[in-house]
Amino acid sequence: MPGSDGRILTTHVGSLIRPPELLKFIAARQSGQSYDEREYQSCLARSVAEVVQRQAQAGIDLPSDGEFGKAISWSQYALERLSGFERRRVAGANPFLRGADRARFADFYAEMDRADGAPTTAVAGSPVAVCVGPIKYTGQSEIERDIANFKAALKAAGVAQGFLPVAAPASVIPDRKNEYYASEDECLAAIAQAMRTEYRAIIDSGLLLQLDDARFAVTYDRMVPPATFQEYRSWVAKHVEVLNAALEGIPEDRVRYHVCWGSWPGPHVTDVPLKDVVDLVLRVRAGAYLIEGANPRHEHEWRVWGSVDLPKNKFLVPGVISHATNIVEHPELVAERLVRIARLVGREQVMAGTDCGFAQGPFHRRVHPSIMWAKLESLAEGARLASRELWS
Repeated sequence: MPGSDGRILTTHVGSLIRPPELLKFIAARQSGQSYDEREYQSCLARSVAEVVQRQAQAGIDLPSDGEFGKAISWSQYALERLSGFERRRVAGANPFLRGADRARFADFYAEMDRADGAPTTAVAGSPVAVCVGPIKYTGQSEIERDIANFKAALKAAGVAQGFLPVAAPASVIPDRKNEYYASEDECLAAIAQAMRTEYRAIIDSGLLLQLDDARFAVTYDRMVPPATFQEYRSWVAKHVEVLNAALEGIPEDRVRYHVCWGSWPGPHVTDVPLKDVVDLVLRVRAGAYLIEGANPRHEHEWRVWGSVDLPKNKFLVPGVISHATNIVEHPELVAERLVRIARLVGREQVMAGTDCGFAQGPFHRRVHPSIMWAKLESLAEGARLASRELWS
């Protein structure tokens, strides 16, 4: 993991808004329409090069490929890279339509769902992923393409290092149905072993690996009640153990771990408090932890880091700008958020990041593209202001 080098480095969570030219091809892929494969691959490579260059211009030290190579969402993309799954309608309520937050604010969510139309708010009876056979990794050509496109883009932009985000086992094809393995634990273990191929490919390429794990925190809202808090912690601990097994042999300083409370713009009054799970977050074998910090439901939790021992060789990457509002955070606010955390854990162990991705899927964005870039520029300027104060 690149060190601070006398200043706070800047990065983000990974997913960026796709350009219209690329979306035309992705729409054709998703709908099963014909398209020119060579033109698609050319457009994809060009789009990655342009988005990396734009990140560099905005002042981002550690960019991503925007997740442009994923034709589905940040977690469902694995359907195109794993064998053993089929999509079909399954009886039962859509899991996206449950949760304590949704129960308390049912009228609000009904209104939001009608306006949003996002895949994560599909009506009950929509097709779900069902495991019907052995799970193996089949996405070698896709991950090799993504690596090649990204490394070429980094070189062209004069950027030394970047990261590729992928889903942690707990967040791979969430809410799937298992009809093949003897237990859910066996199915999870098979997913982790298969995804290890992708994790290893990214590390072997020299890039940084980021594991996205929204399910870590979101499951609390879905599980408690009726389950107990201890049952939820046991669920998380099991998935952390499975993730660490998938990371066996991978250097920790090459791994970033991202946890958020879900990207949806809802009340979030039933989110699990950071103080109650931060120890589990830090169990993950990673060199950097990306945690929401600009979300107004969680911004106060920066104080948690005053009572937590962040290992000296690890980085904390708090979100200092939000993906969920069109208001562009002032650089001085960004600097304030960074400085107060840096004074708790040490200036050498902090990077500036975002709460979540700006696009949870190719066609599901939270802000306008022009605002996304303004936010990233504000992040970079805020990091410069904080660096000046911390190293003055």
